[in-house]
Amino acid sequence: MSYRSVFHPDLFKGQVFIVTGGGSGIGRCTAHELASLGARVALVGRKAEKVEAVKAEIIEDGGIASAHVCDIREEEPVKATVKAIIEEHGGLNGLVNNAGGQFQAPLASINQKGWETVVRTNLTGGFLMAREAYTQALSKTGGAIVNIVADMWGGMPGMGHSGAARAGMVNFTQTAAVEWGCSGVRVNAVAPGWIASSGMDNYPEHMKQWIRSLGDNVPIKRMGTESEVSGAICFLLSPAAAFISGDCLRIDGAASQGGRVWPFAKAKNNEPFNGFHRAVTPRVLSDD
Repeated sequence: MSYRSVFHPDLFKGQVFIVTGGGSGIGRCTAHELASLGARVALVGRKAEKVEAVKAEIIEDGGIASAHVCDIREEEPVKATVKAIIEEHGGLNGLVNNAGGQFQAPLASINQKGWETVVRTNLTGGFLMAREAYTQALSKTGGAIVNIVADMWGGMPGMGHSGAARAGMVNFTQTAAVEWGCSGVRVNAVAPGWIASSGMDNYPEHMKQWIRSLGDNVPIKRMGTESEVSGAICFLLSPAAAFISGDCLRIDGAASQGGRVWPFAKAKNNEPFNGFHRAVTPRVLSDD
């Protein structure tokens, strides 16, 4: 089997894209779709075994990929990693700033170290990757950057550190779009809502029932798929989005659009799109 993308197979033929957090979840799915569309994909992550495993999957499926271990929160390793990717692949056309992470906790119990760790992961790391992609390559050739954030409109209770960082990333997206537009670089963001992805399995046991109920809080009464996020990312990287920059696309089934005060009727006429042939249902959604 191969990835069933809605885009034509040669859309990104010969182009090079970096995908951070490419060893799992949305990053893994996006890397597969980009590779299926002809791109050379550079997978970046902190754990070698995860990015190497996805690299092997992509190569087995007939694509081209490389794996790079890097903590995106550290400036010098980011500089060196971007340089190595450009040298290995002969250039760079775009960046998918997907790496991120957080833990569940109310604001009053988050210490400074925990706060700063999440902010560095979800904001500082994304900035460093984007800056190096721009200064080392895209400022000369043009290209596109897509930053993955989250549904933090109306606050992010229980994950306030992540919400603050993601909101900062949206503002960074807007600023970079203005400052870098003259170089032919477009910068956008996507904000996934509740997506059935492997990251859901990282939360503690007591959150399992809450996670399983998330689809009930979406107007279309389901969670999204990794493919539905990846498709939006690929669109924003594509020539069809040549006049879109500085924007943030919400991929959340309208969950962030005021549903807290509007009763949700029984949903119909709504089938999820899942083009990822290697997609795996999170254990938290499949366990009894």
